[in-house]
Amino acid sequence: MLTISQLARRFGLSRSTLLYYDSIGLLSPSSRSPANYRLYSDDDIRRMEIIDQYRRAGLPLADIARLLASDGGELTELLESRLRTLNDEIRGLRYQQKLIVRLLRNHDALPPVRHIDKEGWVSILRAAGMNDADMERWHVEFERQSPEAHQDFLESLGLDHSEIDRIRDWSRSSSTEPGATA
Repeated sequence: MLTISQLARRFGLSRSTLLYYDSIGLLSPSSRSPANYRLYSDDDIRRMEIIDQYRRAGLPLADIARLLASDGGELTELLESRLRTLNDEIRGLRYQQKLIVRLLRNHDALPPVRHIDKEGWVSILRAAGMNDADMERWHVEFERQSPEAHQDFLESLGLDHSEIDRIRDWSRSSSTEPGATA
């Protein structure tokens, strides 16, 4: 059995957070000591581990409470929804990143930014000895093994969506005539 302070330390939470969890019925102690201290059992600790994992995944407490009260059938749906939200946030952040890079490039007095664009990446690959055919094979393999990461990479170069779509289309079809290298 753990006291509230011990449980809080174990999960890096404040005591008041655990008191709040108790007040909303998310995690209540199994018993009390003779001095009326909250005591958490192994089952309570396992429940807290699940709560902690869902919180780190970004699920709101209300969703976590629903999951814990249900048979778990909603888990996939809630996690997929959270993943879509994260992907949208990442896409928005990438857009902001590209915009800031463009704005910084328009101001010569500002220090250089740590960002690589399409031309810089192609230059690195050429310096490493890759020709156009090698780069095309690289894209084809990247698309085959990790299409989402390939999309993310192309977006990070600041390419517009039409160019990204074109590169991914010819990568998927294993074409050797992409018309552009990146």
